[in-house]
Amino acid sequence: MEQSYKKKNALVLLSGGQDSTTSLFWAKKNFNKIFAISFYYKQRHSLELKYAEKITSKLNIEHKILDISILGDLVISDLFKNKGPIKEKSHPLNRSVPSSFVPYRNLLFLVLASAWASSKRIRHIIIGVCETDFSGYADCRDVFIKSAQTTLNLATDFKESNIIIHTPIMWLTKAETFKMAEELDCLSFILKQTITCYEASEKINPFGMGCGKCPACKLRKQGYEEYLEKYK
Repeated sequence: MEQSYKKKNALVLLSGGQDSTTSLFWAKKNFNKIFAISFYYKQRHSLELKYAEKITSKLNIEHKILDISILGDLVISDLFKNKGPIKEKSHPLNRSVPSSFVPYRNLLFLVLASAWASSKRIRHIIIGVCETDFSGYADCRDVFIKSAQTTLNLATDFKESNIIIHTPIMWLTKAETFKMAEELDCLSFILKQTITCYEASEKINPFGMGCGKCPACKLRKQGYEEYLEKYK
């Protein structure tokens, strides 16, 4: 990370889960002042938002939660409340895509985050997406992020303050993300203070909170076990 960023502020998209919180700590290390933004969109695991509030409160970070629940009335996904079980595949619009995929979600998140960032004269946006473990989510790919950044900057004439999107875990496996948390001295925080479970279970496990059975928990559990095997 260039030392010049130490004088810059940044906005982090924070869900309250492992990836976004690890990215938050990365931002704290590399930028001057951090802000965070979260979104409620009728997701079944909205318990994450309570953890996002706890996280930002503990770290003394200004935090905004936006209600975009209208998204749940527009697109199809099993991630919304009162839908069926989360499956690793079998999205209603494409059977090869995970049923938890929410079409256009990250694009909408980035548009709204950029809007708030511009009002605070912030150019740097951090999002915890990962192509290595992206699970079939098209909007977690590097090519999407680069395209979104270009589109966002074409939407304004704010050339001196164009948005720069940072993806600190883009090329990391889940095991490497745990290792990154260790290097950032926040591994214990990640294990105890974040939740990624689709079923919103707060059951305590070695890999963190979660039911241990949904696709998100399986990925996190597998990554933690691989981390222990490779790095401990």
